[in-house]
Amino acid sequence: MKDWKKWAKAAGVRAIKTMAQTAVAVIGTGAVISTVDWKMAVSSAVVAGVVSILTSVAGLPELKTEGE
Repeated sequence: MKDWKKWAKAAGVRAIKTMAQTAVAVIGTGAVISTVDWKMAVSSAVVAGVVSILTSVAGLPELKTEGE
């Protein structure tokens, strides 16, 4: 159970970082804040978070122990 908690925490942190990076990229394409397509920015960030979690299923390098 302890390994599951470590994985969930690491995968969650990674997903949040990915979502933030995606949102910044999408928001950054708007010339001014009033022209930002917020619906697209949020949906892109959510999709990026889901993809990050799914990718984390294959393994997280930060959870590798010295023996692996």
